Amino acid sequence: MDTVYEGTDEEGDIPTLEEGTIRGTSPQVTFPFSILFSTFLYCGEVASAIYMIDIYRKSNDRFWTVFTSIFCFGGSIMDQLTLIVVHKDLSKNKPLVLFMHFLLMGPIVRCLEAVFIYLQLLKKQYEKEETCINTTRRKILQNSSKGTLEWEIAHLIQILYMHYNAFKCMALIQAFLGSVPQLTYQLYVTFTARELPLGRAVLMTFALISTTYGAILCNVLAIQIKYDDYKMNLQALEFICITIWRCLEITSRLVILVLFSASLKLRAVPFMLGVLMVLLLEPWVEFWRSGAKFPSNTEKNISRVSTLAMLMLITILYAGINFSCWSAVRLRLADRELIDKSQNWGHMALHYSLRLIENVIMVVVFRLQGGKAIVYCCDSLIALQLIITYLLSIGFMLLFHQYLHPRWSDKALPEYAETQPEAM
Repeated sequence: MDTVYEGTDEEGDIPTLEEGTIRGTSPQVTFPFSILFSTFLYCGEVASAIYMIDIYRKSNDRFWTVFTSIFCFGGSIMDQLTLIVVHKDLSKNKPLVLFMHFLLMGPIVRCLEAVFIYLQLLKKQYEKEETCINTTRRKILQNSSKGTLEWEIAHLIQILYMHYNAFKCMALIQAFLGSVPQLTYQLYVTFTARELPLGRAVLMTFALISTTYGAILCNVLAIQIKYDDYKMNLQALEFICITIWRCLEITSRLVILVLFSASLKLRAVPFMLGVLMVLLLEPWVEFWRSGAKFPSNTEKNISRVSTLAMLMLITILYAGINFSCWSAVRLRLADRELIDKSQNWGHMALHYSLRLIENVIMVVVFRLQGGKAIVYCCDSLIALQLIITYLLSIGFMLLFHQYLHPRWSDKALPEYAETQPEAM
């Protein structure tokens, strides 16, 4: 995880980001590796998808071409909209940036901008240190430009913080509304065609990494939301455990979905839609049962229709995450924060119990509906391995929460949290 800014709060008050910098705190800036990584995943997945679209087009595989294009460009467009909304570009005079987003190159431009801001911030901090060393220059600074320099540093930190937030949102959108459908469909094509060319393997690899990264980011965000008064960083062992847990969970779940769909063809659609609709409606049913009023937890000057549209998009993302893996948080539309900060073990146990039952049902259907005709090997062994893999993912999840969760770390000390934007 990258820490953009770290500070302390000795008096117990939590100042704003600018106030913390101007009062004399020493900001520590790290290179935005997470933004580079998100941009790399975006470029790799889009490039490999475009390559496979061209291959499918030359082979006259119309359905494969159409669906691969929809998942590729649909996810890319949602990424552009996410970055535009978070940065509020529509209210700013940035035609060139908007044009680059129109060309689906927004993440690249934003990444270069974040790196440039980071270099600017290092330069400003170096100038501040130099002026504090020289007595004469320090006196001049105190009388003329000290406040200006510190304000510029705080402003750059705030902009970099916005970039981190934007790429966090983009990574989640890309992972669960772009990469998951793409990975599922390419798996289906692989089982149908019974071949795995290099281009499709690269595309599936990028999609799997993107999905796993998004799931890990869900865990990091859940930890930050739950313990917002503490400074917590994932250690190497904790990160490895989460990665194994999420990779096993996502891989087994998607392979089971693909084999189930390949076994029943169109007859699998009602079951899949039913599961998805339950996940979509669950937050709204809970909201209506609570008797709460329409949530007013969005920004000011936003209409009721816009608020409803935003909440529906959040619900779709929440359902997309829970359809393939555990979201690590619980959506509560009646809450002002939209997220339940309490550690709801019952809800998590219910999620994994239902997903396990669903997986067992789909594996049994795959076994009974001619599994050998799909995998050309022992279908019983494949079915057993998939269930064991999902159980292993649950085991790593329990291991993490029991022994490796950052809340058990001795380094989890109260810190000034608002000025510590972190990203994967």
